[in-house]
Amino acid sequence: MDIIKTLAQELQIKAAQAKAAVQLIDEGNTIPFIARYRKEVTGSLNDEVLRQLYERLNYLRNLEEKKQQVIASIEEQGKLTEELKAQIEAAQTLVVVDDLYRPYRPKRRTRATIAKEKGLEPLADLIRLQLTSRPLEEDAQAYVNPEKEVHTVEDAIHGASDILAEAISDEADYRIRIREMTVKKGMITSAAKDPETESVYEMYYEFSESVSKIAGHRILALNRGESEKILTVKVEAPQEDIIRYLEKQVIAKQNPYTTPILQAVIADSYQRLIAPAIEREIRSSLTETAEDGAIRVFGKNLEQLLMQPPIMDQVVLGWDPAFRTGCKLSVVDATGKVLDTTVIYPTAPQNKIDESKAVLKKLIEKYNVTLISLGNGTASRESEMVIVDLLKELSRPVQYVIVNEAGASVYSASKLATEEFPNFDVGQRSAVSMARRLQDPLAELVKIDPKSIGVGQYQHDMNQKKLSEALSGVVENCVNKVGVDLNTASASLLEYISGISKTVAKNIVAYREENGRFDSRSQLLKVAKLGPKAYEQCAGFARIINGNNPLDTTAVHPESYDAAKKLLASLGFTPQDITTGSLKGISKKVSNYEKLAEELGIGVLTLQDIVKELEKPARDPREDMPKPVLRSDVLDMKDLTEGMVLKGTVRNVIDFGVFVDIGVHQDGLVHISQICDRFIKHPLEAVSVGDVVDVKVMSVDTARKRIQLTMRGI
Repeated sequence: MDIIKTLAQELQIKAAQAKAAVQLIDEGNTIPFIARYRKEVTGSLNDEVLRQLYERLNYLRNLEEKKQQVIASIEEQGKLTEELKAQIEAAQTLVVVDDLYRPYRPKRRTRATIAKEKGLEPLADLIRLQLTSRPLEEDAQAYVNPEKEVHTVEDAIHGASDILAEAISDEADYRIRIREMTVKKGMITSAAKDPETESVYEMYYEFSESVSKIAGHRILALNRGESEKILTVKVEAPQEDIIRYLEKQVIAKQNPYTTPILQAVIADSYQRLIAPAIEREIRSSLTETAEDGAIRVFGKNLEQLLMQPPIMDQVVLGWDPAFRTGCKLSVVDATGKVLDTTVIYPTAPQNKIDESKAVLKKLIEKYNVTLISLGNGTASRESEMVIVDLLKELSRPVQYVIVNEAGASVYSASKLATEEFPNFDVGQRSAVSMARRLQDPLAELVKIDPKSIGVGQYQHDMNQKKLSEALSGVVENCVNKVGVDLNTASASLLEYISGISKTVAKNIVAYREENGRFDSRSQLLKVAKLGPKAYEQCAGFARIINGNNPLDTTAVHPESYDAAKKLLASLGFTPQDITTGSLKGISKKVSNYEKLAEELGIGVLTLQDIVKELEKPARDPREDMPKPVLRSDVLDMKDLTEGMVLKGTVRNVIDFGVFVDIGVHQDGLVHISQICDRFIKHPLEAVSVGDVVDVKVMSVDTARKRIQLTMRGI
């Protein structure tokens, strides 16, 4: 297989682009580095395409390795033909390679191997070739041998039939065709083990859908229902069509003595050996496809969440709500430093509302709090009522935001949180997290396992290794898009920078603690275990504010500093002009990028990136994202009426719709059919996590706590 050609065709890119990207990956370059600083080499492949390429590259290389192992194994057995070798080499998937290898794979003792040991192979050949012209029992008589436990002619015929059934099952072409037929015409069905049991899977109690059309989220729901022992799930294949196909392949001519035997053998081979394996393969393939789709959606949701704009220059009061144990509060200044923590008891069973308000007023007054960040967990509704009442009593303007607290409990009990706040309990740490994830979502959320952030679907049911790798890639892309301040970033944030490992991230923090601060990017080379290659990968994403070199505040890579200085000089500027804002509009002064790039000895794409960066140095890409909806009043589900139009924030995007926070404790669901007037295959085509949208209330079910919303016709 020509891997480069295959990658180019699959990803719809040029072969030269695929070849260049593979070479850069093999040289140890990271995806963010290649996407940002090697555009000339790859023809501007973005990080999403590069990650797909990397994933497929690994699969195709594993496929080639598997092919060589299979060929070597069959050759060792002395059974490799040129035709078989060509078939294996042409295989496009691991499944097909396994099909071709099946007849030659060392087997455990099966009914067929036992029959072969009894010397029944010649009888099996006689039946297969349909050579007999007399009742088969007469031919079988010669194979009766009590010493080999073949006591009757029936024993002999059964043994020969087992050999034939396994041979049919092992035929690669048959399996490939049967798999295709099952995918094309088969149905996925499910039934309840106990139809009287109430569960969330009731829509699947009598369910049937085509294998070729079933949606990924349904596959994952069926899998979960089956694992919880509520559902029985099956693949119903077009059995009659498959049996007819096999009979056509196996029965070469009509023979009254062998045809009935072969028909029975075919039915046995399919039902006992082929069908269960094909069902497992199809369900495994459907699950893998569904997981890949769910991971892509999770990744997109996570990216939108991480890239929410930070709320700058505000003192925030983080509020972790609870009932019996009280609401934990933490006041955090504009830099994220914790100023104060306390506990109040405004909720049941204590209901100390006035006392709690007095504490809150003192904190707001003392620290000039302008924003309250309330977690959306248990007792958040009751806490919100207290906050709204409080805001009406204040003489200063204070607003509040409800933040998704998914993952806060995981973080607050983690080793990292213990190291960060050794004297705080888990509630205090959680309250700090509530405040900080509003001030700088990216810096705070990187401390939490991405799976626990709560913007996915069925994430606990899928391949955890694949999920972790994909989500880590998303976090890595986000962190590198934004860049990191070397003098303030935590180790948790630094470890996602291109080329920096967990160990090196800790070493950077240690170096900072020992030496005060970084004054230049080149000082990174003094950090333990950070060599020249790692420096090349990370330097452009590491920022130094108020350092020795103004270019260190930008995303311009040190390898391009000379070119950047020459560019500035040619336009009548110096590097010092970067931090004064004097370079706005310099792109208009470059009339011929091709000519200037040649003069500077760099590529046109690199020059364009440098000009863009100098024009707006260290611009935060999160500025373009929707801002959080700040609230000062509260709604209850009972306040909602049909037709009411509200502004809300998209909290989660899933295959069949989106959940929107409209300011009541329960998020409302906008079904995919209600998102927009045009047809869309997936909600992500129209909305993303964090989007601020207008929605209209369609229905409210207070008992079941369900709110149906629409975004159409507003």
